[in-house]
Amino acid sequence: MAVITAPEKTPAASTARRRRRTVPTLLLNLVALIAGVAVWGIAAATHLADVPGPPAVAARAWEMLGDGTLADDTLASLRRVFLGFALGTLLAVPVGFLMGWYPLARGLLEPYVQFFRTVPPLAIIPLAIVLMGIGETPKVFVIFLAAFLSGVVAAFQGVVGVDGTLVNAARVLGAPDRVIFLKVVVPAATPFLLVGMRIGLGASWATVVAAELIAADKGLGYEMMHAQTYYDLPTIFVGLITIGVIGLVMDRLLLRAERHLTAWQERR
Repeated sequence: MAVITAPEKTPAASTARRRRRTVPTLLLNLVALIAGVAVWGIAAATHLADVPGPPAVAARAWEMLGDGTLADDTLASLRRVFLGFALGTLLAVPVGFLMGWYPLARGLLEPYVQFFRTVPPLAIIPLAIVLMGIGETPKVFVIFLAAFLSGVVAAFQGVVGVDGTLVNAARVLGAPDRVIFLKVVVPAATPFLLVGMRIGLGASWATVVAAELIAADKGLGYEMMHAQTYYDLPTIFVGLITIGVIGLVMDRLLLRAERHLTAWQERR
């Protein structure tokens, strides 16, 4: 009696089949964008919501680009974000690695990290302004704090989550702690650290806008607060869209860096 067997599935055939079934992500993003703008336009045209339509917002954005207001405000916000984020991340990496690798450092530092992690950076803005004035220092400080807390927790979790089998195998082969840390722990913790950077960058962007709403003479948050006084909804929408677009671009750039640096990691 003949036995009928199913054809063997080769990796190449599986990959080709998966590609046929998968809709390109970029196409889905484009469809979602068009649908969102269409819903927004319909809601504005039919007065379902008291908001300006896409043409009015686009016209206002063109005016702000023409007189340089949008560029100046965007650059002011970006400078604060990049400075605070860079300082916070640079400090978070060694602190998180120390907490994960040395129990003594973990016991001394973890209570403070967990305490301040439960306090929103926005709640520290009034105290920072009182202690540091209304210049750039308090704004950069609260952004630094938001980035630092996200990064240090991610780095710490990355170190403590390293597979103990890998560490023990390296020790059996005679590797000293320094080599184990650099060759085993750091690569294994890198995906956690990059995710923490993405979270920290988003938190930094949200924090700078809130700080500018309270005390600033330039920036996207300041421009939106100023527009609120005169019920200038198109300007507010321009600020919101600019914030969202810049945040999305920065997140995509970090995601690309994450995929490049963790190409060895299996993905779905």
